[in-house]
Amino acid sequence: MKKQLAGTGTLLRLALRRDRVMMPVWITVVAMTVLSLPASLESVYGTAAERARLLGTMNTNGSLRALYGPVFGDSIGALTAWRGGIFAGVLAGIMSLVVVVRHTREEEETGRQELLSAAMVGRRAPLTAALLAAVTANVLAALLVTGGLAGRGAGGALALGLGIGATGMLFAALAAIAAQLTESARLAKGLAGALIGAAFVLRAAGDAGSAGGSSALTWVSPLGWLEHVRAFAAERWWVLGLFAAAVAVQVAAAYALAGRRDLGMSFLPARPGPAEGRLGSAGALAWRLQRGSLIGWSLGFLVAGVVFGGMTDGATQLVGDNERTREIIERMGGQSGIADAFLATMAGMLGMVAALYIVSAVLRLSGEESGQRAEPLLANAVGRLRWAGGHLAVAFGGSALILLLAGLGLGIGHGRDVGAAVGACLAQLPAVWVIGALAALLHGAAPRYAVAAWAVAGTALTLGWIGPALNLPQAVLNLSPFAHLPKLPGAGAVTWAPLCALTALAAALLAAGLTALRRRDLAA
Repeated sequence: MKKQLAGTGTLLRLALRRDRVMMPVWITVVAMTVLSLPASLESVYGTAAERARLLGTMNTNGSLRALYGPVFGDSIGALTAWRGGIFAGVLAGIMSLVVVVRHTREEEETGRQELLSAAMVGRRAPLTAALLAAVTANVLAALLVTGGLAGRGAGGALALGLGIGATGMLFAALAAIAAQLTESARLAKGLAGALIGAAFVLRAAGDAGSAGGSSALTWVSPLGWLEHVRAFAAERWWVLGLFAAAVAVQVAAAYALAGRRDLGMSFLPARPGPAEGRLGSAGALAWRLQRGSLIGWSLGFLVAGVVFGGMTDGATQLVGDNERTREIIERMGGQSGIADAFLATMAGMLGMVAALYIVSAVLRLSGEESGQRAEPLLANAVGRLRWAGGHLAVAFGGSALILLLAGLGLGIGHGRDVGAAVGACLAQLPAVWVIGALAALLHGAAPRYAVAAWAVAGTALTLGWIGPALNLPQAVLNLSPFAHLPKLPGAGAVTWAPLCALTALAAALLAAGLTALRRRDLAA
């Protein structure tokens, strides 16, 4: 066994060095999702009576329980765990799957692992190093959460920190299994990401149907386990044992699978086939490569729209006469009434999440290039602009499709003017396209730094989600292109100038990116 782990320390140091920028950013985002909440919650629910009213409202509001989960206590610490725990767990899971897949399947796909394996590197060393990198990230995130909330109660802070870190490690182990089953990093990330989405849906369905998290569906989901740790509310330490057992079983399964396959192979190999018929063009090939992802995003946005639309009346009830909550929602969604402001806020949030889709779709170009699949294609009668244009058409057109479906879902869920809800979501497109065009520019001009597009999208999401609650200056919020969009529905006459300006900016960035792509060498 020692021989099979040879070189683990070296690979771990290499992984941490490669992730020296990405990992601290992810850790900070996970921790700040929680640590940014106590001050805001204290200003909104400053008295025991207000917190007790919130507790009663949440326990009778199934739609809001589906989004945030039930509230188990009325202290600021308990409200922090309720408001941010699940979302921090999701972010920790995404961080972990990215780290594990990046240092396992992605290394094999690009051929770097084969070069490393020619040295004194054991068979299971890459997987071990990837899991240890995930452990490092999750431990640091847990420490930040625990330290930041220790003043609210050491026991509750430790329980929440451990719960978030354990959730991240559970999905890291799932990603390790996915990396053995699939033949590409993209499929491994997609499979692991789908499992995170399924965990959220199961937890949401269970909490919507029963108060107190008593549903069997909640217990099926790892995010439900995080909820049942009950930080700051008579902690259930034994639930952390469920995480430990699940992680141990999954890691053992990942090691067993890794020992039964050759380097670069998988248990679910891709089906080869000639590029003929409907695959006879670069655009058709791009569609074939990206259609699965687009279908998944489309279904997710439609369901999310229905859920958020159905929450509107519950949100209005939750706000009641709480002026601080009303102020935050109106700052995010406009001052046209709580219902319209809430719908505008949800449309804005869906737009910011759509920015993550367009970045992933645009950066598929980088994956094709670094994986050396673009070079054989471009060696034939296919120009670079045609090749890139196919992927960009899917990325920009796909973002319009998922926002259209989100708007339909919002209108259907709320049971009112569907056209206004669709318009509110489509109004997010210019800002989404700016971020997508910036990703295209980074890929064309500086392919080594194209991954920075994720930081741009993440910053926009963070500013839009946390900024208003922290009462950040408008100058800071204006760094996001979404801050310049009209607050629809209910904004009155639509101001077209910012929409046109953002669209023009996106076109200029996209043109610059394509020009740079034509002039540079392909990445090695």
